[in-house]
Amino acid sequence: MDTLECIKTRRSIRKFRPSPVEWDKVGSILDAGRYAPNAGNLQNWQFMVFLDEKKRKAIAEASAEQHWMAEAPVHIIICEKPEIQKQYYGIRGERLYSVQGMAAAAENMLLAAHALGLGTCWIGAFDEHAIKRIGNIPDRARPQAIIVVGYADEVVPTPGKLTLENVTYLETYGENIGRIKDIDAVLGFRSQAVMDTIEKGKEVINKASEHVEKESISFIDKIKEKLRGKKEE
Repeated sequence: MDTLECIKTRRSIRKFRPSPVEWDKVGSILDAGRYAPNAGNLQNWQFMVFLDEKKRKAIAEASAEQHWMAEAPVHIIICEKPEIQKQYYGIRGERLYSVQGMAAAAENMLLAAHALGLGTCWIGAFDEHAIKRIGNIPDRARPQAIIVVGYADEVVPTPGKLTLENVTYLETYGENIGRIKDIDAVLGFRSQAVMDTIEKGKEVINKASEHVEKESISFIDKIKEKLRGKKEE
């Protein structure tokens, strides 16, 4: 599938088949995370993979008791070291840039898994201290996200989405001031209103052409009749 199709068809999966995930696919998912954008190219992330059933159950328990998570045969915990970002970018690096980088890595993994025919779910609700104990994660590192991976055992319908016009402003923030009412026109595409006008114009031109053609044929026929009459005289 192409990139846009992958983005639009990805779903959060919460029911998984017991089938194991091929290790080469797990590697591809992790590698996709490695290519995510991050502040200063510090690549301040560590990816932990869990296959053991007992540890997966413990992770699910520590994640607000979402026991369905344990059904997924692969759990990936994305960690980061906030002090590294803080060293280069101060408090903004610690509190924002590090989170942004981990989120970008997580999204890359979700899309890569979907492209490989796998289902995933991004988990953000978990007890950090419990997760640290399960993964033996040191204090200098912080778990930012958990991604469960496996073969989906459900088909999730397309969720409702706000239109692009409802979430996009032009030049200034404001629902009435900056709201874009016709996104296609702004982006240089033909808006629906313009397309409707063009279609109506085509109809008018076609009808006019048909009328002119009929009149022309009728006029030519009349001339032919007159010419035939003169020849007969």
